[in-house]
Amino acid sequence: MFSERTNWRLTQNRLTQSVEEARAKGVRLLDLTASNPTRVGLRYDSDAILRALGSSQAMDYDPQAKGLLPARQAVAAYYRELRGPDPGNEISFIDPERIVLTASTSEGYSYVFRLLCNAGDELLVPKPSYPLFEFLADLQDVKLVPYPLIYDHGWQMDFPSMEKAVTARTRGVVIVHPNNPTGSYVHAEERGLLNAFCRERGLALIVDEVFLDYALRSDGTVELHSTGQPKAALPTSAVQQLSFVSNREVLTFTLSGLSKISALPQMKVAWVVTSGPDEIAHTALARLEVIADTYLSMNAPIQWAVPMLLEQRNDIQRHLMERVRANLAELDRQLVRQPSCQRLAVEGGWYAVLRVPVTRSDEELAIELVRERSVLVHPGHFYDFPSDGYLVLSLISPEPEFAEGAHRVLGHLG
Repeated sequence: MFSERTNWRLTQNRLTQSVEEARAKGVRLLDLTASNPTRVGLRYDSDAILRALGSSQAMDYDPQAKGLLPARQAVAAYYRELRGPDPGNEISFIDPERIVLTASTSEGYSYVFRLLCNAGDELLVPKPSYPLFEFLADLQDVKLVPYPLIYDHGWQMDFPSMEKAVTARTRGVVIVHPNNPTGSYVHAEERGLLNAFCRERGLALIVDEVFLDYALRSDGTVELHSTGQPKAALPTSAVQQLSFVSNREVLTFTLSGLSKISALPQMKVAWVVTSGPDEIAHTALARLEVIADTYLSMNAPIQWAVPMLLEQRNDIQRHLMERVRANLAELDRQLVRQPSCQRLAVEGGWYAVLRVPVTRSDEELAIELVRERSVLVHPGHFYDFPSDGYLVLSLISPEPEFAEGAHRVLGHLG
């Protein structure tokens, strides 16, 4: 009766079962997997956010396939502010007509997958990375072919493996900038190689930049504007060119949204920015507009609220980065006393990856931590790490909870 594309394993995995069993017994788990910023004790300007949703203009139905112009102009302004007013920067002007609003980055992916791929066509995706891609690809009848990120004093793209992965049905390359959970940006030299790789093979780039704003220095510190807002400019060791929205070398679709930028996942606003050689980018935009029009435009109240909701990033990003920096520093302090474990380099995002001794599978270790230490972490296989020996910790968990949770994890490993 049901389609093969939804033939997923629907039973709970062993880790989820152990978590539910612990909570059923009244055990309070220290959650080091937190990804929902609205539930980690952050301070939001609730009054301003709720006022923004009450615009009287929302009573008018003005269906625009790409989204209302004021909302798209606000997104374009966000990108201008990333690099400042220097007219020499291509990113200093982003045409709002290159922006298509969507309800989520997941919806944005579905638009782009539909645009590029026939049923059975292939996309290259990074490994490790977030497991959402598998479900999105299944729903769009697209086949995902992984390419590895390799770790050698930092994460790097494995171009020889990518070359071997390309077939006649490959349509594009997905990159996550910075990657979730590795926190690695696409470096300047990789960007040039990536453009050449795609140009020679006629492939598109699909770039997920939801964590773009959350850049860390190698020592875990954050560069701030004089206003106290985190600078979007990354450390020179991470990347020279910030966003891919200015990439004109090959057809490029850059995805982002308010879920991470303003830490507002409940306000369903995201977008796709199209760039590349003029002719093919123009054709892609025309087709994307038809796809968006077919699914009808986003709801009006949230679109009229976009300018105010984007402004919220100024404060909330500062709070988030203070917490990320504090938790990362606390983790490093504790690791000094636990030499058998290593924190892998992180350049941005909300997560830290621990390399741990391989004495059992990552899933078995995570289950032990729930049952014996009452702390929840993600095993590496959740993100398709190539082998056991990896745990992923959220850096946005409340600081006391993170410190105690890290202490329990490292104590267990010791």
